[in-house]
Amino acid sequence: MTYSTPNIWLIIILLGVGTFLIRFSFLGLIGSRQLPEWVLRHLRYTPVAVLPGLIAPLVLWPGATDGEPDPARLMAAVATVGVGLATRNVLAAIFAGAGTLALGLWLLG
Repeated sequence: MTYSTPNIWLIIILLGVGTFLIRFSFLGLIGSRQLPEWVLRHLRYTPVAVLPGLIAPLVLWPGATDGEPDPARLMAAVATVGVGLATRNVLAAIFAGAGTLALGLWLLG
């Protein structure tokens, strides 16, 4: 499907307005009020839900390998999750994953 230049600009403007309205609903309308406890409880899980959604495609379909799964990246993901669960330390998990990725890329070529 091909879009004309005015259609692309219309899509960009509508997405910008939609994004603004979503953020304004939290910051502008209820930003000065205390949120109920059940909302705060659910908002705590936002990073836990968003980060895997950002990372999983980079592990399973990395651009460096033209979208083919790579054993080095899979090992790094497993090491990151394992160290993170074992130590409950974000920095230890990050360094373990980075070290495993570097070692895996070096060993596997």
